[in-house]
Amino acid sequence: MNAGSVTELTRALTAFAHPRTPGRIGALLRKDGPAGLDEVLATFDADLQRQIHERALQLDARDVGAILWGDDRYPDRLASAPGAPPLIFFWGNAELLSQRGLSMCGSRHVSDLGLQAASICGGEVARRGMVVMSGYARGVDEATHLAALEQGGCTVVVLAEGIDHFRRKRTYPPEHFTPERVCAVSQFPPSQPWTAGGAMTRNAVIVGLGLALVVVEAGERGGTLAAGEHALKVGRRVLALDFDAHTPVGNRMLLERGAVAVRNRQDLLDQVELLSEASLVQLTLT
Repeated sequence: MNAGSVTELTRALTAFAHPRTPGRIGALLRKDGPAGLDEVLATFDADLQRQIHERALQLDARDVGAILWGDDRYPDRLASAPGAPPLIFFWGNAELLSQRGLSMCGSRHVSDLGLQAASICGGEVARRGMVVMSGYARGVDEATHLAALEQGGCTVVVLAEGIDHFRRKRTYPPEHFTPERVCAVSQFPPSQPWTAGGAMTRNAVIVGLGLALVVVEAGERGGTLAAGEHALKVGRRVLALDFDAHTPVGNRMLLERGAVAVRNRQDLLDQVELLSEASLVQLTLT
């Protein structure tokens, strides 16, 4: 048992018990920092305090931790992004959240061409030492996660539900899907089930963690298009795959709104190089 981890878990669970909403939790953390939640916990009755402590121990036993806004481990890129959650639960290597990486998204009902492109993108990014960040859904997300791991790289899984529901899926080989090479994160209360609204909300975290967002296949509506639009709105670079005559409608819409076209492997590598150099310059300046 890690006493520090249990303390952070207790604070995170306290936040969802009161003041509950992300906006109110964020306001409290900005005002008093994570330790301010200790005072909130002290106002709860003995039975609720016991329940929260027992729940924290249960999560800790499953190697789940928590990072709250104001903690040194909270990723700087995410902290500076609009829509960043006040806290996250995680399993695995939390250091991956602050490493250079690209976020990737696309349809669950991806075409064969899109699936092949997603695998190429995930693999090439991982081969260049960057982390692949995506949403753990079937289709594009799964292809990018798997390609990164198969190339010996690392990946961040951003969940659309509470951390209680996180499991390694059977499509992911256990020898690759290790806590050293994977970090799963959730911004929701641990027991919260998957919802369409949760999936849309977590897109801000996917966008916020990466140096840029790679859109593999976006329809004329839906979560992938919304993620691309959000990234453009908040000033993150969007790389939209352009398959010429086979380019999806949503990708064309994003290209018209300022996304960078990626037409082949070399285009992707050029963008990865630019992003990598820019991130190193920024790191040197700070």
